[in-house]
Amino acid sequence: MTELRQLSLNAFIYPSGHHEAAWRHPWSRPDRIYDVRYYQEIGRTAEAAKLDAVFFADGPALRTEVKHNAASGLEPITLLTAIATATTHLGLIATASTTYYEPYNLARLFSTLDHISGGRAGWNIVTTGTDLAAANFGLDSHPDHAERYARAREFVDAVVALWDSWEDDAIVLDRESGVYADTDKIHRIDFAGAYLKVRGPFNAPRTPQGRPVLVQAGASNEGRAFAGKYAEAIFTAHQRLEDAQAFYADIKAKAREFGRTPDQVKILPGISPFIADTEAGAKRLEREFNELTVPEYGLKQLEGLANTSLRHLDLDEPIPLELFSDAGDVTDNDRSRRQVVAGIVQRERPTVRGLLHRLAGARGHRVFAGTPEQVADTIEEWFRDGAADGFNVMPPYYPGGLEVFAESVVPILQRRGIFRTEYTGTTLRDHFGLTRPESGFAQQPALAR
Repeated sequence: MTELRQLSLNAFIYPSGHHEAAWRHPWSRPDRIYDVRYYQEIGRTAEAAKLDAVFFADGPALRTEVKHNAASGLEPITLLTAIATATTHLGLIATASTTYYEPYNLARLFSTLDHISGGRAGWNIVTTGTDLAAANFGLDSHPDHAERYARAREFVDAVVALWDSWEDDAIVLDRESGVYADTDKIHRIDFAGAYLKVRGPFNAPRTPQGRPVLVQAGASNEGRAFAGKYAEAIFTAHQRLEDAQAFYADIKAKAREFGRTPDQVKILPGISPFIADTEAGAKRLEREFNELTVPEYGLKQLEGLANTSLRHLDLDEPIPLELFSDAGDVTDNDRSRRQVVAGIVQRERPTVRGLLHRLAGARGHRVFAGTPEQVADTIEEWFRDGAADGFNVMPPYYPGGLEVFAESVVPILQRRGIFRTEYTGTTLRDHFGLTRPESGFAQQPALAR
């Protein structure tokens, strides 16, 4: 018997896999990361398993770590459009920056993806965390955290207003009278803020799901407040059940503060599963990947979180506790990923090499090695115990890591009645259990003729 409340599961696509050494493993396909057919095949695997969506991260800069890792620079909205043509139900979520786009252009990109896919688009809203991007856009420096979030709030307000500027029944399509659209139901938005000014109206009608789903991934104080007001799905990173429960409760409370219904905000932590027939086999597989890591690559990542050089430390000596002593509480601070690492250091007292291996799997997201039953157990525990509405599944290697999850873990979740066996709707909102929003301009006087 199927339960009323159902898991959401997304496949987070990272070209060769989420483990930093995946590209070196023979099970991955780094030679195909610029081949659109590769991503279409992954999309079809995800859809065959009835997953909610595929998701792409993105940033408008080349990361300097490319020397030791395979990185695809394909633009995700275009890539998802290609995946849309190879699938029929799968949700399509892309990351795009409010700092380095303009609202009208970005609104068009996601609106087009939503129309082409029949209502399956989602926008992962980011402000861009790296200052490497600034010089690519003619800026001397990257805007600070507070300024980026202030612009982001205006940006989302403007984009949503553009998407809503055509009411649902604005298209008349009356061939006899010669009237295509009722211009009384097409509105200028006249948005004016401290950072952005957008006149409108939009140049396309509302999409099949009203507007694309708004997704967010920031866990800082600013990020949580932003999520409480805007986000319909939230991607997050937690190592422990209790931290995930605290985050879950906090976001749901913030949604209530903004007058929103908490079940219309989906909390989706990341999980990167190494799966084998036995627990020992899964742990061997994880060690096999860890042994392929290049310490130079991991040290650069870790130094960015520690804000200091670690080159004076021996790889086999313990990480000094004081490196992360100012990270604060993981449940309430502006340095969320730093706090995740601080928690690992404080609880486990790892060596430098041990911490590099801990972080190699999924950049601070939870890595779990076990049998299909054990993976299903931990997913179900977090789902039932107020820590998650679902998960962003982050296979250590692609494409096989997703295939193993789809073939071995998904059927267990289906048998337990907490994950669908068939799609019951056609849009991403249907999959996530989100209501279709009405245009914010409905019943208001027209501003455009």
